[in-house]
Amino acid sequence: MAAMWSNEARLRRWRDVELAALEGMVVAGIAPQQALEVCRAKAGDFTAEDAAKIDEIEKTTKHDVIAFLTFMEERIGPEARWLHYGMTSSDVLDTSLGLILRDAADLLLAGIERCQKAIETRAFEHRLTPMVGRSHGIHAEPISFGHKLAIWFDELGRAKKRLEAARATIAVGKVSGAVGTFAHLPPSVEAHACKALGLTAAPASSQILQRDRHAEYFTSLALLGSSLEKFAVEIRHLQRTEVREVEEQFTAGQKGSSAMPHKRNPILSENLSGLARLLRGYAVSAMENVPLWHERDISHSSVERMIGPDATVTCDFMLYRFAGLIEGLRVYPKQMLHNLELLGGVVHSQRLLLELARHGMDRQAAYVVVQRNAMRFYEDGTDFKTALLADQELATKMSKAEIEACFSPDYHLRHVDEIFQRVFGRTH
Repeated sequence: MAAMWSNEARLRRWRDVELAALEGMVVAGIAPQQALEVCRAKAGDFTAEDAAKIDEIEKTTKHDVIAFLTFMEERIGPEARWLHYGMTSSDVLDTSLGLILRDAADLLLAGIERCQKAIETRAFEHRLTPMVGRSHGIHAEPISFGHKLAIWFDELGRAKKRLEAARATIAVGKVSGAVGTFAHLPPSVEAHACKALGLTAAPASSQILQRDRHAEYFTSLALLGSSLEKFAVEIRHLQRTEVREVEEQFTAGQKGSSAMPHKRNPILSENLSGLARLLRGYAVSAMENVPLWHERDISHSSVERMIGPDATVTCDFMLYRFAGLIEGLRVYPKQMLHNLELLGGVVHSQRLLLELARHGMDRQAAYVVVQRNAMRFYEDGTDFKTALLADQELATKMSKAEIEACFSPDYHLRHVDEIFQRVFGRTH
């Protein structure tokens, strides 16, 4: 991903845009075939030395595209006069930016797929591994760890669809001239150039492509990053000493603290949380680029030179890091079961409530019966099941066997296969 944003790669894209446009001019009968052949033959590749020379020219021109064209004229000779004919700088800059953001999206989509594969593998591994569900950070009802991971897989599927849509939105070019009117080149040149580059021609443009396209792209990255942070925060919570249901892989020789040798910290997840903040900031910057003056101003340019490489490289790294985190994640089913039973079975309170209603007790009356027995665990440590079995009012509605039957975690996992079929298209 980083290599895509190198100076040499940038110059290659500019070359490709210029040659594609020149080819369109030849087809339209504007430029001679010989000019295209000479420019193709002599345009060549770009080395770090070439990039440095163009940078040196730019110190005089104070204009990057003019510096590039000056270099190309020196390299190619007189036929280079047909390069950039009837074009403006943004024809090159915006079209080449569309190329790199399109290609960057392809790498990011591959990263999402790796993350989904890792999650799917672990989800099926723990499809029926019971654990306590939590709301407000408080024990709720039993779930399976595989169910939790299935939710993550599904969420990444939406991130993938958003990025695919953003890829289509950004894979657009323009060769429409100084204010987008095709004053010096017909639309057929733009259409030919964009097709040759694998882009779609913008239906209408000013001097630039409209920046709502770019805002959509960077916002999709920010949403993806926010989802990765959501997963990372959950791992951080589950790795807390008091919980310890999962743990980031701790490799041989790794140290957790310079002061405390016992520490095994969730540093990978914490890193993801921090990087997600950057992606959201880049999205805000991209949205602020949308309202430019008239046919354009240049306030967006400096922003995009920063957020383009930073956002794509950061997001790519986050996907790589998260995939590795999931692949190596340590899961502790015994600790999950221990925590599930930590509150003496009160996590089954709703089932008792519903069973009492099914046995003919008014819901609010049933709520009082179940709640007073559940509260005994908090107040004096009395086991929930023990309290229920000793409740004389409850005994008039349910037998001992019926009460005990309400304490099976399997009851809460009986629809896991249906959930997995919805998410993964399979149950095993």
